[in-house]
Amino acid sequence: MGKKIWVGMSGGVDSAAAAALLLEQGFETTGVTLRLRPTGAEQDIADAQRVCQALGIEHRVLDFTGCFRRCVIAPFVEEYLAGRTPNPCVRCNQAVKFGAMLDAALENGADGIATGHYARVQRDPESGRYRLYRTPSRKDQSYMLYGLTQRQLSHTLFPLAGLEKLAVREIAEKRGLPVAAKGDSMEICFVPDGSHAHFIEEYTGRPLSPGNFVDEQGRVLGRHQGIGRYTIGQRKGLGVALGQPMYVVRIDAAKNEVVLGEEGRQLSSCLTAREMNYIPFEPGALTSPRRVQAKIRYQAPPADAVLIPLAADTARLEFDAPQRSITPGQSVALYDGDLVLGGGVIADAGRPA
Repeated sequence: MGKKIWVGMSGGVDSAAAAALLLEQGFETTGVTLRLRPTGAEQDIADAQRVCQALGIEHRVLDFTGCFRRCVIAPFVEEYLAGRTPNPCVRCNQAVKFGAMLDAALENGADGIATGHYARVQRDPESGRYRLYRTPSRKDQSYMLYGLTQRQLSHTLFPLAGLEKLAVREIAEKRGLPVAAKGDSMEICFVPDGSHAHFIEEYTGRPLSPGNFVDEQGRVLGRHQGIGRYTIGQRKGLGVALGQPMYVVRIDAAKNEVVLGEEGRQLSSCLTAREMNYIPFEPGALTSPRRVQAKIRYQAPPADAVLIPLAADTARLEFDAPQRSITPGQSVALYDGDLVLGGGVIADAGRPA
C-alpha cells in the first residue's frame, strides 16, 4: 500500500468519491467523520459508515464538539453580536478540518488528509512552497480554503480537482456507493433551520435586543429586532415600511442601530481586511502594492483590485469598479488568475462610491 491518508467523510457524495479515488490510486485510506455537535449528525455518520463498508476501508468517528464550539460556534455568535456577518465554513476549514483533524491524523501515523473539496494543491519546484489553485469546476471551493497554511497544504490531497459534480456522482454510482444520489447541503451545518438569529438566542440564552433603524443622518426610521438578524445589503425582511426600497448599509453595534440607505448607497470602492494569509509568499515578503482579483463572497465574481499591504496581517483593497454590499466579517479571497494568493476577513468598507 501507499501512503496512509485520512479522508474527511461528511456523509456526502463528494467525500465518498474522494475516498474511492484515493483507494484506487493505491493509498491506504481511512474514512474519518468528525462529530461537530452533540446531536443532529447521526444520519451523516451512518451514511459515511455505509460508504466505508462498501469500499472495505476502516471508518472512525472523532468527537470534535469541544473544538468546534470553541473555534467556530463561539466566534460565529460573537461576530453577529458585534454587527458583523461571519463565514463559519472558512473558520472551520482553518481550525478544525485542516487543523485539528490533520493534527490527529499525523499523531496517529497517517501521512496526511484528503477531503472532497473542489480545489487543487501543487508544490512549486522553484520556491518549494505549496500553492493552492482554483479549479474550472462550477463547484470550485478555493474561496473557502484561502486561509490554509503551508503545513496544512503540504499534508493535503484534493482528489476531486478538475472534476464537475456530475462526474463525481457518476464515480460514486459506478462503484455502488450508497450516497451517489444524496443531495447537497446548502445550510450552515449547525443552523439546520436556517435561522441564525434563533440559534444565537438559544446559544446565549437571551433574546436579541431591539433597537432603532436609522438613516445615514441618524434619523429614526423604525425599530429593529436585534442586530444579529441583519446583514449588509439586506432589503427584504426588515419589517419596516418606508415607501421606497431601503437597504442595510451599516450596522452600529455600539449604538445597537441598523443604518438604512437607498439603492446605490451599498456601493464601496475599497475595503480593509485583517487576519491576512498569503499562500505563495514567505511571511513578510509581500510589502508592495499588487494587482489582484478579489472575491468578496463565495458566489461573487472576481473583481479587479489593487492589494496594498498595511502590516503582516492587514491589507487594503482598492477596486477598479465599486463593489456592492462589502460586508464586515465576510472573507475576501485573492487570486492571480487561478492561483490563490490568500485572503483575509473584511474589517470595514470604504465610504460608498
